[in-house]
Amino acid sequence: MSDDLLSPHAALIHVMVLMSAADSDMTDRELKRIGDMVQNLPVFRDFNSDELVEIAEDCAGRLAKDGGLDGVLDLITGSLPAKLSETAYALGCEIAAADLHVEQEEMRLLQMLRERLDVDRLAAAAIERAVRARNMTL
Repeated sequence: MSDDLLSPHAALIHVMVLMSAADSDMTDRELKRIGDMVQNLPVFRDFNSDELVEIAEDCAGRLAKDGGLDGVLDLITGSLPAKLSETAYALGCEIAAADLHVEQEEMRLLQMLRERLDVDRLAAAAIERAVRARNMTL
């Protein structure tokens, strides 16, 4: 993949992989959630899921470089159409909530993502609340 631009699908996948890697522990639950969302969400309807592993590995490789986090965030924001900003934030929230506990590193990354994607606080709060409600356990 080019360093200049990602497809919108790849940018959304980068958001999810980035969130999964935020606490340095990509759990099976998080990876399964990524796969489930790619298979089931309308935004991925015309995405070839055979590309998922390659895109995830690309993101991991970018993160491993010096300045990787900022570089990946810049790449995501430069590649993602503005109309998908809230979708990207929602996907990040879903991955953060996948293991039913949001770590401090994940909360910080969500804040960075919200700022970079220019998701207003009210919209972000609504997205976070909806994700929390969907992931509630008895």
